[in-house]
Amino acid sequence: MWLQNLRQLFSLETLDTRFVVPATAPPKEALEELQLDPAKPSPVQNRQVQGNSVSENPQPSRWNTPEFYFYYLVIVTAVPFMIKSVYDVSKDSHPNYEKFAPLLSDGWIPRRKVDDSDAQYSGFRQNIPYLFVVVLLHPILRKAYDSFWRTGTYTQVRPSAGLGSQLTQGLTSTAAADARLDQRVSFDARFAILFIAALHGFSALKIMLILYLNYSIAKKAPRPYVPALTWIFNVGILFANELCRGYSYASILSVVLPAAPVSEREQSSTNLGTMLDTYGGLIPRWEVLFNFTVLRLMSFNLDYYWSLNSRGNSPIEKKQLDPSNLSERDRVSIPAKPGDFSFRNYFAYALYSPLYLAGPIVTFNDYISQLRYRAHSITTKRTFTYAIRFIICLLTMEIMIHYMYMVAIFKAQPDWNQYTPFQLSMLGFFNLKHIWLKLLLPWRFFRLWALLDGIDPPENMVRCMSDNYSAMAFWRGWHRSFNRWVTRYLYIPLGGSHGNGFWGKARSIFNYLVVFTFVALWHDIQLRLLMWGWLITVFVLPEVIGTLLFPRRKWKDHPNAYRVICGIGAVGNILMMMVANLVGFALGLEGLDGLVKGIMGNYSGLVFFWTACAALFVGVQVMFEVREQEKRDGIKMKC
Repeated sequence: MWLQNLRQLFSLETLDTRFVVPATAPPKEALEELQLDPAKPSPVQNRQVQGNSVSENPQPSRWNTPEFYFYYLVIVTAVPFMIKSVYDVSKDSHPNYEKFAPLLSDGWIPRRKVDDSDAQYSGFRQNIPYLFVVVLLHPILRKAYDSFWRTGTYTQVRPSAGLGSQLTQGLTSTAAADARLDQRVSFDARFAILFIAALHGFSALKIMLILYLNYSIAKKAPRPYVPALTWIFNVGILFANELCRGYSYASILSVVLPAAPVSEREQSSTNLGTMLDTYGGLIPRWEVLFNFTVLRLMSFNLDYYWSLNSRGNSPIEKKQLDPSNLSERDRVSIPAKPGDFSFRNYFAYALYSPLYLAGPIVTFNDYISQLRYRAHSITTKRTFTYAIRFIICLLTMEIMIHYMYMVAIFKAQPDWNQYTPFQLSMLGFFNLKHIWLKLLLPWRFFRLWALLDGIDPPENMVRCMSDNYSAMAFWRGWHRSFNRWVTRYLYIPLGGSHGNGFWGKARSIFNYLVVFTFVALWHDIQLRLLMWGWLITVFVLPEVIGTLLFPRRKWKDHPNAYRVICGIGAVGNILMMMVANLVGFALGLEGLDGLVKGIMGNYSGLVFFWTACAALFVGVQVMFEVREQEKRDGIKMKC
């Protein structure tokens, strides 16, 4: 029983039902079929797998073969040594300890310091107790709001006696859904005002002004220019926020107010602008977190623009769909009703509190659909299991930063000659682990908050960082909701990956370059992140060329040979992805240069490098088999 519960805890269904329910399937039936027998693929999933080409059919299981017993031995031997190597260089007995010791803090584990030197994670870590209070308080306030201000409530909308026709029931259901939408939006909008006022103080007025200007573009600009103006305005906001550092009131007043004598100007600035800037709330630097809101602003404008093409022709009525049981793809693609594109709905969506700080990203159409009808994927058991999984990840991070100080070591830039090539590579590897966890934890925390509130956003982190071998699949699975946003609003409008032959692939590469340039600028306007975006694009090229030179369909009679070829290519992919992410999020180009020279600068380093490649090959073969097992279970994921 405990083994079954453990498997359920780490199952794809617990992480996000989107991974086990096809995007085109009505979720209610698919989830009911899955619930009857979790170990058996649902008919919906079976139909999806049966529809694949022969080249996509899963291979027989290799888990109990001599080859994989050897792989198990390698993994069981290598992983403890990998952890021990970073633990050893984190000890106070190491020659470089004194250089990074000032970056360590007192930890809650007895006799251990904690590496809380990463500013991004430190901000989240220190505020976890307060965030938990808000998460508990938010649903309580919603229930209180529903109890005291519920008029014509959706819980009171029921079919009248004697009216049993489907038409009457449909109209009644629609009225109930509209009432639920109205009730939830009214609370979300009010809570959002209080929430951003507490977070940002008087800077909340700046946010509201930006929201109004973006809304005016959607509603008042000439229709053909809405997409272009939306992109120009919002990308411009990203640059302006960075360059003006949040538009301090003192700076604004110095421009707006007429010139005055120096003493009067200083007094005026102190009394007005500086005073307003002083009340900046819990997070004065609101512009740092506004990037996520920009995505929601653009989603509203573009969803509204596309909805104008379908006025008077409801896809739900045309396809005879059940609006309370729409597939995930339909929730995103079917436009909301014309009346839903109001400023109140837009305001509540753009500043929806559980997802305001860090996402995940939900499109406007999806948000409105889930406000009308609660997602079938949200259950008490599934949400509780997801919460346990989050706590396990949080404890994993805490243990890691109490015993492994790689972040502080890289910040201190000590004498790299004091480390062996193996230790240097493991410092870089676990630095990436830290990056993965520090992003995963906030995303899962805020998604958990949304689930408790009745909204099911996409899961951002699909697989463990060590379970990725494809640059393209890695991009789809890392910050998944952002990837889906970019695909819908940028990649597909650019033309996507359509087109055959050389020019079709060249166009796809160009589209990738545009996409990753935007992604880098969205993260932060820094050269090293632009380098990251361009490196990702360059590193996609070998994978694209490899798929052209070695198409899967030509190797269907030689699956083992093809698996070895793919494994060799995957090792190269992993190394390139590690380089790109270390440049973009940890070391920069100069730091990477020192790391590479330390590893490859001598003969022993080269021996280690090729040994590491062999170990990565073993890991890749296990990753391949994990995907094959998912196919055998009726699940086909693209990452």
